Amino acid sequence: MRPYDFPPDLLRDQTAWYSTYRQLADASSADSPTEGRRRLLELSARIADHPFWRGSAGTPAARMELEELAQRNVPSATPAVRRAG
Repeated sequence: MRPYDFPPDLLRDQTAWYSTYRQLADASSADSPTEGRRRLLELSARIADHPFWRGSAGTPAARMELEELAQRNVPSATPAVRRAG
């Protein structure tokens, strides 16, 4: 896998996107999702329009790596289940 030098603000926004998404997914049905959805739209626009994507490193592979890196930076909402063995 090719390493990319992602700008800190791009990685921060992508990580915030996944964190917000998980919060929406874990929210009770009584919670209003409006604020979270607006946040996702704002973050999506900033991520998609980031100057990094206009350079030579802005490839689909770089986008996938950014997503994977950001997902690893977001703490899991549910603890891992340990199997007896």
